[in-house]
Amino acid sequence: MVMKIMENIKRREVTDMKILSNNIVKGVLAAGTLATAMLLTGCGSTKSLAPATVKLSVWCDERNHSLINEIITDFKEEYEGEALFDITVSDESELTCKETVLANPEAAADVFTFADDQLEEMWRAGALLEITENTESIIAANGGEDSGACRAAMREGKLFGYPETAGNGYFLFYNSAYFTEEDIRSLDTILDICAANNKKMVMDFNSGWYIYSFFRGAGLELGCNEDGVTNYCNWNATDTAYKGVDVAEAMLRIAAHKGFKSCNDAQFIEGLKDGSIIAGINGAWNVTYVEPAFGENYAAAMLPCYTVCGDEVQMCSFLGYKLVGVNAYSQNPDWAMKLAEKITSEEYQIKRFEAVGECPSNIYAADSKAVQAAPAIAALSRQSQYGYTQNVANTFWDPSAIFGITIAGGNPDNQDLQTLLDTMVDGITAPPEIYKSGEK
Repeated sequence: MVMKIMENIKRREVTDMKILSNNIVKGVLAAGTLATAMLLTGCGSTKSLAPATVKLSVWCDERNHSLINEIITDFKEEYEGEALFDITVSDESELTCKETVLANPEAAADVFTFADDQLEEMWRAGALLEITENTESIIAANGGEDSGACRAAMREGKLFGYPETAGNGYFLFYNSAYFTEEDIRSLDTILDICAANNKKMVMDFNSGWYIYSFFRGAGLELGCNEDGVTNYCNWNATDTAYKGVDVAEAMLRIAAHKGFKSCNDAQFIEGLKDGSIIAGINGAWNVTYVEPAFGENYAAAMLPCYTVCGDEVQMCSFLGYKLVGVNAYSQNPDWAMKLAEKITSEEYQIKRFEAVGECPSNIYAADSKAVQAAPAIAALSRQSQYGYTQNVANTFWDPSAIFGITIAGGNPDNQDLQTLLDTMVDGITAPPEIYKSGEK
């Protein structure tokens, strides 16, 4: 472990030296350019030196390519005359960006978008450049240092990512032709109405990101330890107000209900199109599919309550953010920072909301009339009082998914629920493989 830490420290030192070296080189080149220009002027020459070519690469989700290309065009016009830009855009999922970057940081894009839960590992590996231009104004525009967006993007009081969206959370979409505002406060009522109409209410039980809502709502805990690589979790608790088994039993009842279906995003969209789904727990990124499917009856609300041990318990949620990072190995770090700032500006956060329905992190963009009029954003705002910043190590995802798949399938092998919970928690809290291998 010490060796690994020393490697990371050395890598960060190398990164800092590279950035310093880049700045020194830029200073020397700038001085040389000025001297040359003065000599040419003294000789009576009227020729001007051509600006240097700046190469940058950008990684983003495929559906954002159109907007990114618009931003690049605007960026080139803004800095016309200062440099000639050669900027390429490639597809890279925000969900897998960390793995791709860490596989070969020096070959990664100069600018890339990623989910906030990936920042910790990239920061520890020295792959993220510290944001040093307009830092104070960027932090202020995203709600200040104590805001969720800035906490997600900062480490040790320094900024390592530009907040881009605050919509990485979930809430309830519903078709108001079937439900009243009173109905959607109770998950049991929603399911009964769906069953009565031969329709479905959906949620992805196969993902720990969503099933967190049941355990956290019941007061059970999950989070990342200070070491940044292991989790604490008491989802198998037997001495709490609501035990882990109580939550598992409640989830089994939901999974077995005629009005319920566990499905992923692709299946959710398909069900919207064929009319079989009239309610679903999902996120703002799918507004562009929900709104046309429900038409004038499109509505959204905070998560409902569900029944545990006969009590109505408020479902909670993860809150997450998308960030834009700058590669610490970028050959043009200053220009990369400028481009990343442009991508996450107030103007383009509003345009991103209009294009794909994602909630802005910029407080001025979020306060715009267009954003405030959106049901999904209002629902996110109401849900935020029962939301918690996603802060988990990687060992959370697979064990929670296996548990969720088992519950969604109705526990087909009739396994003991406490054993299922113990197995899941053992996996969630286990150290990563690097520790198991004996490398300390």
